[in-house]
This record gives sequence, C-alpha cells and structure tokens, in this order.
Amino acid sequence: MARLKYIAPPAAATHIGAAMAVIGLVAGAIYSFGGFFSDMATTGFNAGTALAFGALIGMPVLAGIAGAIWGWIGARVYNTVAARLGGMEMDWD
Repeated sequence: MARLKYIAPPAAATHIGAAMAVIGLVAGAIYSFGGFFSDMATTGFNAGTALAFGALIGMPVLAGIAGAIWGWIGARVYNTVAARLGGMEMDWD
C-alpha cells in the first residue's frame, strides 16, 4: 500500500478549476438555451435573453475561479491533516 502524504496546491487548483470550468460551460449552455427557448415561446426577446447568453462566458469563468480557490484550499487542508495523521493509504494497480 502506498501513502498519499502531499497534494501540490497549484496542481489541485489547476485540475479542479479546469473541471469546474467545463461544468460551468455545460450549466451556462443549459441556462442560456433554456432562457432562449422560454423567451421564444412567450413574450419575445428582451435584455434578459442577452444576459442569458452572457452565461456562456460568465458561468465557466466564475465556476473555474471558484474551483481553483477551493482546490487550493482543499489541498492545503489535506496536507495539514495528512502531516498529522500520516497520509491516506491507497492501493495503486
């Protein structure tokens, strides 16, 4: 059994931030196209439609930043706990 004793915070921030940006892109696409079809079926297009399409850019950016921050914090917390408890046992095949 191998022990995971340290996670590099910059690497964790990069990986989790990228994963969250992809999730934000999917969520932004669902939100913007849902708003587009909702406006198309009801009163017509307005400023809300343009703002909904802004979610295609805004949501991945904000989710990526939040993921990077939480990845960094999570790695630091893990490293602090692992230093006191000796790490986590992992079985690598």
